Amino acid sequence: MYNAHAFIVAFVRKEVIEKMDYMIGVDMGTTSVKTVLFDNTGKVQGYSNNLYPLYQDIPDMAEEDPEEIFSAIVDGLTTVLRKANLKPGELKGVSFSAAMHSLILLDENHKPLTRAITWADNRAVKYADELRENGVGKQIYEKTGTPIHPMTPFTKLIWLRNEQPDLFKQARWFVGIKEYVIYKLFGVLKEDYSIANATGMFNIFNMDWDDQALELAGITRDQLPELVDTTDQLSGMNEDYARVIGIDPATPFVMGASDGPLANLGVNAIEPGVTAVTIGTSGAVRVVTDKPKIDPKGRVFCYYLAPNKWVVGGPVNNGGIVFRWVRDQLFAPEKITAEQMKIDSYDLLTEIASKIPAGSDGLIFHPFLGGERAPIWDANARGSFFGLTRTHTRAHMVRAALEGIVYNLYTVMIALEEVVGKPVSIQATGGFARSALWRQMLADIFEQDVTIPETVEGTALGAAVLGMYSLGLIDDLSEVKKFVGATNVHHPNPETFEAYRALVPIYIRLSRQLQTEYKAIADFQRHQDAKKKASN
Repeated sequence: MYNAHAFIVAFVRKEVIEKMDYMIGVDMGTTSVKTVLFDNTGKVQGYSNNLYPLYQDIPDMAEEDPEEIFSAIVDGLTTVLRKANLKPGELKGVSFSAAMHSLILLDENHKPLTRAITWADNRAVKYADELRENGVGKQIYEKTGTPIHPMTPFTKLIWLRNEQPDLFKQARWFVGIKEYVIYKLFGVLKEDYSIANATGMFNIFNMDWDDQALELAGITRDQLPELVDTTDQLSGMNEDYARVIGIDPATPFVMGASDGPLANLGVNAIEPGVTAVTIGTSGAVRVVTDKPKIDPKGRVFCYYLAPNKWVVGGPVNNGGIVFRWVRDQLFAPEKITAEQMKIDSYDLLTEIASKIPAGSDGLIFHPFLGGERAPIWDANARGSFFGLTRTHTRAHMVRAALEGIVYNLYTVMIALEEVVGKPVSIQATGGFARSALWRQMLADIFEQDVTIPETVEGTALGAAVLGMYSLGLIDDLSEVKKFVGATNVHHPNPETFEAYRALVPIYIRLSRQLQTEYKAIADFQRHQDAKKKASN
């Protein structure tokens, strides 16, 4: 017999099952924009990765073209939406993540006077050193939670004001890449607390620009964007761009946060004591607290994520980029062989490194190939092998390089423990997580279980989850746990403890002693670079 009630119930259930909401996370990184479409279960339903160059025309420079980045964002959104072919109303919103510390000078018509000066640009090193030495930098750090380093817009502004005064005077606005993109799309200048926090000019205790930092930088509040929360929403996109992208201009966009804090959210490392260790091109160790915390020794940052969520940790310049250097400079023949055999060259190198015992038979590598941020915050830092003997081989050198990267992350963890306590668990992510050897090194050196979350593009997912929270699609950020699983758990191997416990203190003592000479060798290298440029 036909049962109308049962038919209606089944139909409604089918509609509920088939109905999907979608959210896009846009991750503006140092060398690419990743645009990721997530459904309401956290699964990736669309992906685009648009690359752009990093300009390093002279020593210490690291810049990007803001128009190239903007085009990459438009292309990414266009590609993902066209492939997804969503029904009207299914896309609930778009949320942003962006790399921290970028600076663009704009004229009165909001046209760029400079390229985007990135976190990797070290030309303000002289002024960062002066602030650290005269004690003023400590005062600023204690209010902003951002260590004094040439990465910050704060030190970049001081450098520009002193060394390019004409350019500095032309500027009407001082913004980062995310603020520039938002202005192009929506015609408003807004900056979220998380990105502002990373400028080094934002007071984390009164949630406003810091008067002392602004005075030292030589700028005023009315030259900066309006401050808003990371959950703030934008609507009314420029119709020309909306037409190109293929998006309803009324679609809500969420400001989002900076990439580091969102990476923690994206791997479900937001509960007290849950620590995220990331190694991509660079790396970081971060943990979330419910209020801002400052390190009396100035070794770690404190950045805003969302109400009652602050991310405390330390970034390192030298992660996977060091492994790339080892491959290209020390193992070029193996790289060619791997390409011919159609195998991953990094897999080949880790296989070579795995034949060497833990501790590399006493060979230590300081991985400071591009200066260093946490925990020493020294842009002049340089890399070195220590303990090299005739018995050491290239295999020892590759293992020592991998260990050196993890040693440095461990020193960040030591500093972090003094501020927020011992981690209760470690979530490890980034390109390195593909390597079983590197994952095991992390567990052995940290002497703690290491979990590898089952998540794709954690930073973009973090942006999407923050967007879902802003739009009321989820009730709490902790719901991210529904989207993130765990694939591997690595347990520390006690057989390695003796070697690593002996070598880590030597690594730390050496880095402190060498700091007295880093500036001398860095100055020599800059002088040599200048001579080469002049002769060409």
